[in-house]
Amino acid sequence: MELSNIEPQIIWKNFSRLNAVPRPSKKEEKVIAFIKGFGENLGLETTVDEVGNVIIKKPATAGMENRKSIVLQSHLDMVCQKNNDVNFDFETEGIKMEIDGDWVKAKGTTLGADNGLGVATIMSILESSDIPHPALEALFTIDEETGMTGALGLKPGQLTGQILLNLDTEEDDEIDIGCAGGVDVTITQTYAAEASKGQIVRLEVKGLQGGHSGMDIHKGFGNANIILGRLLYTGLENQNIELISIDSGGLRNAIPREGVAVISVRNAQEFIENVTVLKKEILEEFAAVEPGIQINIENSTSSDKAISEADSKKVILTLKALHNGVYRMSPDVADLVEASNNVARVELKGGELKILNLTRSSVDSSKYSVAEQLKSVAELAGMNVEFSGSYPGWKPKPGSEIVQLMEKLYIEKFTEKPHVVACHAGLECGIIGANYPEMEMVSFGPTIRGAHSPDERANIPSTQKFWSFLKDILANIPQK
Repeated sequence: MELSNIEPQIIWKNFSRLNAVPRPSKKEEKVIAFIKGFGENLGLETTVDEVGNVIIKKPATAGMENRKSIVLQSHLDMVCQKNNDVNFDFETEGIKMEIDGDWVKAKGTTLGADNGLGVATIMSILESSDIPHPALEALFTIDEETGMTGALGLKPGQLTGQILLNLDTEEDDEIDIGCAGGVDVTITQTYAAEASKGQIVRLEVKGLQGGHSGMDIHKGFGNANIILGRLLYTGLENQNIELISIDSGGLRNAIPREGVAVISVRNAQEFIENVTVLKKEILEEFAAVEPGIQINIENSTSSDKAISEADSKKVILTLKALHNGVYRMSPDVADLVEASNNVARVELKGGELKILNLTRSSVDSSKYSVAEQLKSVAELAGMNVEFSGSYPGWKPKPGSEIVQLMEKLYIEKFTEKPHVVACHAGLECGIIGANYPEMEMVSFGPTIRGAHSPDERANIPSTQKFWSFLKDILANIPQK
């Protein structure tokens, strides 16, 4: 079945059009041009600001001129992850989609439903002629996934809307009113590399499900970087190790699914036998939550140079000591992760080491507590640490008029209460709110599973529910 044949047809049509356009984070030139052309072709006032955000304005429909004005907001970029056996170029190819029962998914890559379904929904409102709504400003931001630079670059005065509806959450029974902030923690060091003195062993971790490093961080999923670190640390107990290369993980906001380390040891057979004991234990640990996990430890060859045993020990001890996962649960909001860290990427090549982390928290003080702990560990090992890309969280305002309206409409429409929550993801509302403090904000969206991984999929009935709910919200926006 073609996506254009499922309901709501207008959203899936626009999602298909959007997904035909490459849109990796920080490489959004094509999708910016696409959205700009979309607005202009509708005859609507369309501007692109100096950082690349696209703003399209649409007047109120007849009889809605006296209602509070609305900002509909989603981000244009998508997380680009694929399975290792998939040949795909995110910079030149459109996403290849298919329908699987009640779900839409991609073939071996991320789907881009985060946040492409939000973008497609806003496009559908803009081109509609029969949906009542107040005056609208459609805000399409860039680079949400790897730096929030679009939201950070949005200047005061560019928007006039009184209520912002962010369409970027992943549970259709939730109304989000708060989110975590974040900071990138980057650890680097350069080591002398020379010909290795021992036998070569290759360690590989794969088959993990990965996921969103905020929304999924509490689920106990395996992290390829941490598992490799455990294996290497156990190897240190029996003999010294020279690290040749590590290529593990990927983007900061994705839980690492795959990783490879190549090392040199004095006695490869002894190393493999000892580490295989831990391998069996790890497979048992993760059997329930990671049924696809694979760990391969085998003899290999390499002509690349290795770093010294002493430097290798520092790297391995650092990997073992870096905090990964939940750091603190919120004492104020039940079941909400307050602070966490994702050890997202470990790369060692030719003596150049880089470890990428994304630290999140809804409380600034605990965000920096985690980041400073990472820094302390790395600096004890003689490594360099840089903090960058810090952005604030979004403080909940549960009594706001828009939240009360949405709760009421949800109960009337679906005969159950929605979950009014804060989330452990980095929504742009906190950043936008810093420049627009009087603007009421709320975030919601259709059900999406496996975001930030090749297992990402969007639920078709949920998208229908979300679309119907949004139209009711727009029709019932209060007067100014």
